Order: sequence, then C-alpha cells, then structure tokens
Amino acid sequence: MRSVTKNIGVGWRCANLYRAAKFEKIGIGCYQYSYILQVCKAPGIAQEKLSKRMYIHKSNVARQLASLEEKGFITRKTDPEDRRSLLVYPTNKAIAVLPQIRAVLEEWESLLLEEFSEEEQKTLLSFSERLAARAAALAEKQQEEEE
Repeated sequence: MRSVTKNIGVGWRCANLYRAAKFEKIGIGCYQYSYILQVCKAPGIAQEKLSKRMYIHKSNVARQLASLEEKGFITRKTDPEDRRSLLVYPTNKAIAVLPQIRAVLEEWESLLLEEFSEEEQKTLLSFSERLAARAAALAEKQQEEEE
C-alpha cells in the first residue's frame, strides 16, 4: 500500500532529477536553488535564521552556503552585532540567475499539473498548503523541544 509520504518522496526525487539537469547549466545543484531564492528574498539574513526558515539542519545549510560562496553566488559576512553569527547576501551572479531558476520551477510545476483540471489543481494546492503547514508546525515543535 502506498502512503502520502511515499508519494511525496517520489515526487520530490523526480523533481530533483529534473532540477539537477536544468540547474547544471547555471552551475548549481538541485538543492541549492532554494538557498539562492531565500537569500535574494532576504539579503543579509542570518545563516541560523535561514536554517530555521528552510527547515534544514544548520550543518547542511553551512555546507551548501560554503559551496554557493565558492561558486560566487553568495557572500557571508560576520554580523557586527553578534560575532558568532554570519549574515548571507546574494551576489550579482545570484540575482542574474533568478529568472532562470524561477522558469525551471514554473516549467516543472506546469509539466506536473498539465493533466489536472483547474478544479483539481486548486484542490491539490489547498491540500498541499495544509500539509505543508502541518509539517512546519510539527518541525517547529520538535525544534523547540530540542532547544
């Protein structure tokens, strides 16, 4: 019997394959696009806040940001108000690839949903928003318990 989480996992892995092929052309991995989107959305965001916002472990965020910094997509600077904190900024290179990243994401979503009616798409969006909100609430509760 298939489960909701298994189905989501299959969709996620297939999306990663698609994104990996498309993003290879701009020099980023299939997971790195989300960091670029978030950093461009909130320039100067603290690395730890980025970790919490994306629900990704701090060590994984640090590793991906180091790779993006090495590739010239972001810069990290010590927070002058808290020397232990790093602030993350997009470079012009990151800003330049934003349209390409968004186009790939929109293309994948269009391909996924092309066989769904408009009503089915609205229903799926509603259910997926509820599912994401529930997952976020559970993750935040777990983070609070660990702190």
